[in-house]
Amino acid sequence: MSVIPMPKKTKHSRVECTTMIVPVRDALEVLNGKWKLPIIISLSFGNKRFKEISREINGITDKMLSKELKDLEEHKLVKRTVYDAFPPAVEYSITEHGRSLEKVVKELRNWGVEHRKNIIGK
Repeated sequence: MSVIPMPKKTKHSRVECTTMIVPVRDALEVLNGKWKLPIIISLSFGNKRFKEISREINGITDKMLSKELKDLEEHKLVKRTVYDAFPPAVEYSITEHGRSLEKVVKELRNWGVEHRKNIIGK
């Protein structure tokens, strides 16, 4: 994944601006809401069953978790595996595409720590 340097010019062309906005908007549309990144973070620590994820992410309802997992699966960030057992066992894992968010998540975490220090003082 190559890093796109932020422009340093004071005046930007419309095309340059759009070139920055469109992919960021696309990423935000995939990762929107307050639950998708916590789900991805949870799965980055290993494969989990539905209830394991639910217990790790405080405040998420089963209905919302189910919806968000389906969305993440559609975007190939999460894989759902059904095991032939009785009762059927379902396990979720992060995909390689999902793992490509690792740097983004770490940078968001770092920014969040600094933001908390600046705003709250902790």
